[in-house]
Amino acid sequence: MPVRHVDAHDTTATAERPVAARDAWVGPGRAAREPGLKETEFDLAVQLGRIRVLPGDDGGGRRVDRAEIDRLRAGPGFPEALRRSAQAVGTTEGAALIDVTKTRFTRLARLGLLVPVRFHLNRYRAVVWLHPAEELRLFAADDRNAPLLTGRTPESLRSLLDTGVDLRPRNWRTRQPGFLLRRADDPWARAGAVASLLDPLHAAEAVPDPHDRSHLNRFRRPPPSHGAPGSPAANPAEELMTAQDPDEVARLRADLTGLAEEARAHRPAPRPAPRRPGPDRRRREAVEPVRGTSRGLPARWWRGNR
Repeated sequence: MPVRHVDAHDTTATAERPVAARDAWVGPGRAAREPGLKETEFDLAVQLGRIRVLPGDDGGGRRVDRAEIDRLRAGPGFPEALRRSAQAVGTTEGAALIDVTKTRFTRLARLGLLVPVRFHLNRYRAVVWLHPAEELRLFAADDRNAPLLTGRTPESLRSLLDTGVDLRPRNWRTRQPGFLLRRADDPWARAGAVASLLDPLHAAEAVPDPHDRSHLNRFRRPPPSHGAPGSPAANPAEELMTAQDPDEVARLRADLTGLAEEARAHRPAPRPAPRRPGPDRRRREAVEPVRGTSRGLPARWWRGNR
């Protein structure tokens, strides 16, 4: 921790301010424990906007305002309601929650009717999608969805499934800008959050200036994977994180262009200092070729045979 230097007459006042500031907020670990949440539940609640977080000092880490914890405690049905809203379930548990088979649950998710909130790769590198349990409950409670939960799937939806449609990756990506932007406290970080969902070529087309793009790359968010970049474990996550459909790419490119303009207006990207011209060098006058070189041989031959 850097040493703080203060004037002697201001020592007491300065010492009181950090204590008051520390009491006004807590770190994410304590913010999760106080409402009785697991770390994964806390992260999901933040992602879904249930809990507001602030960037830590100097932009590092996250923190939660004490008033935010008080708001959670005062909410109806605390703490059970908060836990329910911060629960993510896989296919087996999700199917049981809405009382359908796992096959039907997967079909509904592939059709985009159930939107995943996160994913991970199992040991076979297969994608495991997780859905917010609260959203599943609301879906099942809506009478308009009753035909989708029982009986035969409508022909229009079956024909889509026959084409191999799977909207889970795209629907997962639709959640990401909101999640990433909530964590961004700087205009360049907001632009980098959107750039994270585009491949480098599309990002370059949206931000053509190389200096802006180089600065923007510092704020790109990595895909949610524990594998090293470029590793077999990381490749599926990178693919899922990258926009694929043309309309999706076009929308994100437009968003990135606007956010990059806002970032430049807020703080231009750093650029290399111009190079200073070196000292003038005079051209040397032509001199007689050095003896022993091939250029000097004809002259010596002519002088020796005069």
